Amino acid sequence: MIAFKEWDVVCQALEEGRQSLILRKGGIHEGRDGFSFAHEEFVLFPTRFHAQGDFVTVPDVVAKPEWEIGEEVTITSKVKVIKAVTLTDWDEVAALNDQHIWTEETIRDRFFWEGKGMASGSIHVAYVEVEKLPEPIIFPYSKKYGGCRSWVELGNVEG
Repeated sequence: MIAFKEWDVVCQALEEGRQSLILRKGGIHEGRDGFSFAHEEFVLFPTRFHAQGDFVTVPDVVAKPEWEIGEEVTITSKVKVIKAVTLTDWDEVAALNDQHIWTEETIRDRFFWEGKGMASGSIHVAYVEVEKLPEPIIFPYSKKYGGCRSWVELGNVEG
């Protein structure tokens, strides 16, 4: 089972219909070819980033500590990618403002960031449909899920 790592607050926004797309520049450990929306369907793996509330328009985000080894992770939704594109025109990216919860400054910083094989002036966008799972997937967090990468293989977890 393939999971896409995304901030917990963004996973909630996707599940609640307050967000209809995923924007991604890429993780530091995406490999030589860089990031792509390489999977058409996946589950959302909620990540904990202590300052995520500083980068979204959602008020009063409750910060949670990073996952600890052995702590129970709960996955509650799956995603189907309707269309994935790479945008290179900032005006096109800015026009998506009402479809996500990130601040403009956060998206602008990512769009213009350059490094680790990623070019300035681009960002990947996936227009998605999100569906709650009939039963949550619960499993213990392990080191293999860590690091700055977007995709993880969950292995033999059950929902």
